[in-house]
Amino acid sequence: MDVRTRSLPRRLHAISGLVPVGAFLVLHVISNGSALRGAASYEEMVRRLRATPALLLVEVLLIFAPLLYHGLYGLYLLATRPTGDPADPPGRRRLARFQRATGVPVFFFLFFHVWTTRLVGVRQHDHGGVDLFHWMQALLANPWARAAYALGLLAATAHFSAGLWLSAEDWGLARSRSARITAAVVAAGVFISLATLGLRTIAAFRL
Repeated sequence: MDVRTRSLPRRLHAISGLVPVGAFLVLHVISNGSALRGAASYEEMVRRLRATPALLLVEVLLIFAPLLYHGLYGLYLLATRPTGDPADPPGRRRLARFQRATGVPVFFFLFFHVWTTRLVGVRQHDHGGVDLFHWMQALLANPWARAAYALGLLAATAHFSAGLWLSAEDWGLARSRSARITAAVVAAGVFISLATLGLRTIAAFRL
């Protein structure tokens, strides 16, 4: 379905999944990849982020609010249109079902992620008193937490990559067969790149 023919809430949902939510996912995975270079590099990345002007306002307006809208409206679509749009071809409907199925674990993982990295010891975070590299080491030493992060990462990157593929069709960028194949290859490449970097980062935190 052409995204331009959808209702405003659905257009906002589709756009927010790319920018700012999708863009934030890419930047978040890449920036956390600094852990591959050791604790000092990771802590320097955290220090630079903390120095962002009006950081809390930026996080609320450009990250948390769009994420909450995208997640809640996605759950609404899952409840009302679990199999996608009836007029869509079978292949696209399967991809839409896959994207919505991956969205559910991502939604709940985000709460777990925020709780374990931002809300626990929030006073220390506010004063920059936490060594986040070793904080994450201690957290991921728990095999259940490590599994949750790995599965959450895979679900998030798969959800985003499927969204890229669907968006290419929605915006008329993949109308021909060759263009659809290209969109699929690009989406698969994005998934493999982000998932590989993310899993390597999780492994870098192991004690």
